[in-house]
Amino acid sequence: MCSTKMTDSRPHIAVIGAGIGGLSAALRLAHGGARVTVLERHGHPGGKMRTLPTIAGPVDAGPTVLTMKHIFDALFAETGSALSNHVTLAREDIIARHFWPDGTMLDLMADPAASTENVARAFGARDAGEFTAFTNRAAVLFDAFDAPMMQSPAPSLLALTATVLRAAHLLPLMDPLRSLQRSLNAQFSDPRLAQLFGRYATYVGGRPDASPALLSLIWHAEAQGVWHVKGGMHKLAQAIAQRATELGARFFYNAHVQRIEMQDGKPAAVITERGRLAVDAVLFNGDPRALAQGQLGDATRKAIPAAATQPRSLSAYVHSFAATAQGPELAGHNVFFCADPADEFGPLAKGKMPRDATLYICAQDRFGGNQPTGPERFEIIMNAPPAPDGATLSPKDQDRCHRSTMERLLRFGLHFTPQPGPTSLTMPEQFAALFPASNGALYGRSPHGMMAAFQRPTVRSKIPGLYLVGGGVHPGAGIPMATLCAAHAAGAILTDLSLTSTSPPAAMPGGTSTGSLMTANGPSRSSGS
Repeated sequence: MCSTKMTDSRPHIAVIGAGIGGLSAALRLAHGGARVTVLERHGHPGGKMRTLPTIAGPVDAGPTVLTMKHIFDALFAETGSALSNHVTLAREDIIARHFWPDGTMLDLMADPAASTENVARAFGARDAGEFTAFTNRAAVLFDAFDAPMMQSPAPSLLALTATVLRAAHLLPLMDPLRSLQRSLNAQFSDPRLAQLFGRYATYVGGRPDASPALLSLIWHAEAQGVWHVKGGMHKLAQAIAQRATELGARFFYNAHVQRIEMQDGKPAAVITERGRLAVDAVLFNGDPRALAQGQLGDATRKAIPAAATQPRSLSAYVHSFAATAQGPELAGHNVFFCADPADEFGPLAKGKMPRDATLYICAQDRFGGNQPTGPERFEIIMNAPPAPDGATLSPKDQDRCHRSTMERLLRFGLHFTPQPGPTSLTMPEQFAALFPASNGALYGRSPHGMMAAFQRPTVRSKIPGLYLVGGGVHPGAGIPMATLCAAHAAGAILTDLSLTSTSPPAAMPGGTSTGSLMTANGPSRSSGS
């Protein structure tokens, strides 16, 4: 690594982790005038937004659904560029195609009227009316809680209560005394529609029978538009990393952080296998539980309260492969429902593999209505319990999960040639190894209970100079929320370090490296500046 000039007195921030939150924050910090070094333990940016090789090209093996495009537009616009300069996004006409074991099929569409017509065709006029009422309800809730919850860096129960008191009609819409599943059962006569919208709890790692009814507002975010990234989701991560590099951020991959060195109760340096990096602040883009467990040094244990990381969210069993598909006509996003949700969520509540489960299939090469010939790329996701600490991969469980997944799809008439093997399946224990201290829980803390949103950690930790970002931090899981979290984190750091200018100085050359870190990277607070 080439050191920045010793005369560069700008505050130096180390970003630990190049997931979407760390990347977005690094871009904002570099634009805001800070020196930024990003340290990523894997060999590429993206975190959970990862890919695996196949005969048809790299297949997405993480998030596949992109909503709330305006958040990404803002990220690039507010850092001196435009999203369209870096990636190509296209809106999907079909939000998702849904299949039930009884043969019912439903397409939810980008066009609201078309969705309503499809619901009426599949279920009847009464159900279409209930769907319209639910859609309107989700929109009201989303608009009401966007500002006091998602847009707030540190939401408070007081602010939420004030919002509800100013608009008394919100309380019955929130349905605070019921779970999402019970609320949906009351709103829909047909249990299949309640099952469909109950799956939105799993978007943030929860079970519908234990998550708050307020999570129904997620439907509004999806109904506003689902987009795909040309070339795969990982292209978005690469684009953000490249833009941050253009503004002077420096990226080190395969860089394992051993601990955060403290001085006077604040971070003074980051210690890696390659050396010591002096810093003025640290932004941690990993599972917050790693800090609470002392994996970056005993001093970080007090950064967040224990309630901020427990209980854990769901994990997933994820197949990623290429094959030729035969059977029902697939869209880009597809959901194959199990017959009885109790067969899925009952075992999950006990930390076990589902007896039967809803399966999500991303047919990556069918976005935009494409009809590929020959092998195409697929990702199949099934909900899973988190892996206990110390759990190791069981080839027997991996084989059982693989076989049951393929058998479930065969019951719908869906067959793959060649059929993928068990090694195409990533298990919770493997996610736990990829993301330290996570238990393989892909969404951080569980969303269960009405107060869960207030128990997630926020971007300012209890240790001055140590900040948090990512899906395990408020406002929560998902690519848009982690990107919004990055705006909160960068704003907090720039404010605390008195870097408030929206017009940064000319950027120092950034770059990517796997070389050694310097013992010091310019002056920092710890060296007397």
